[in-house]
Amino acid sequence: MARCYSGPVPRKKPLPHIWLLSDARNDAALERAIKRLPRGSGFVFRHYHLPEGARRARFDRLARLARARGIAVVLAGSAAQARRWGADGSYGPHGDATLATAHSLRELRRACRAAAVLLSPVFPTRSHPGGKALGPLRFRLLAAHAPVPVIALGGMNARTARRLRWPRWAGIDAFLR
Repeated sequence: MARCYSGPVPRKKPLPHIWLLSDARNDAALERAIKRLPRGSGFVFRHYHLPEGARRARFDRLARLARARGIAVVLAGSAAQARRWGADGSYGPHGDATLATAHSLRELRRACRAAAVLLSPVFPTRSHPGGKALGPLRFRLLAAHAPVPVIALGGMNARTARRLRWPRWAGIDAFLR
């Protein structure tokens, strides 16, 4: 059986427990936020608000900063685009995403090929004012049915992560203060 392998099987990098997501609201403070992230965390670059050229330039600058701090960089987009841009993975509802997004049990089940899924919104959030949050109980019930590790998103920061007692979480505003 050992002859079947041409060399040692590469080890996957561990999945970060803490993630920072970018958007138009936190753009001006992202350099500071990335510097506040613990080493070994993850950064999801979304920036849907920018035209393609400006988006790529901003991604390159932030990715350099993140990598210098040992932070994984994931691009919102297809897996092919993430490879072209040199990202560590892709984010979104795409079937080939490294980090899938989900808001329901049905969407969670579709995430079976992702490395992890961001389930949201756990708590009320400024991103979706007035939106219905899952709450801790419903979040845990849904997460129990996930085919991959679950990352809590929506109103998350260090305090709400402790309240939720969940090891993996992501925030948009969490590292701005």
